[in-house]
Amino acid sequence: MTEYSWTYRVEDVDLEELSQLYRIAPLGDMPPEELAVVFGNSMFTCFVHCDGVLVGAGRALADGVDCAYIGHVAVHPDHQGGGLGSSLVRRLMELAEGHKKIILYAAPGAEKFYRRLGFLPMNTAMGLWSNPDSAVESGVLSRA
Repeated sequence: MTEYSWTYRVEDVDLEELSQLYRIAPLGDMPPEELAVVFGNSMFTCFVHCDGVLVGAGRALADGVDCAYIGHVAVHPDHQGGGLGSSLVRRLMELAEGHKKIILYAAPGAEKFYRRLGFLPMNTAMGLWSNPDSAVESGVLSRA
């Protein structure tokens, strides 16, 4: 069984390595400077290492009472399918426990994964993207 070590502070993570994880997960290109901002502004962060290598990460923005938003959950492809992603999301859910609602944004195709963790589709969720045409093309937004 694989041994994982967990940390919860962005200061304990190599941001170049985190950026590389997002590229290979694949969740897109997020430069280290941007990751420093988004993780630094998140109330809850989780980082998972295996043999000293970063293999998982996730964060939750939260206001402390009403709403927590889980985002940027990434797992290295070599560690997907073994429960690490579920453990990462569950850990973020535990950290955000006590909020009235926990929301997450899922990449198209990941909905079944999150349903197994108890998340339900939202009927009223809407979004504004800096590049809406690309978001519609990828299936994240709908013009319907």
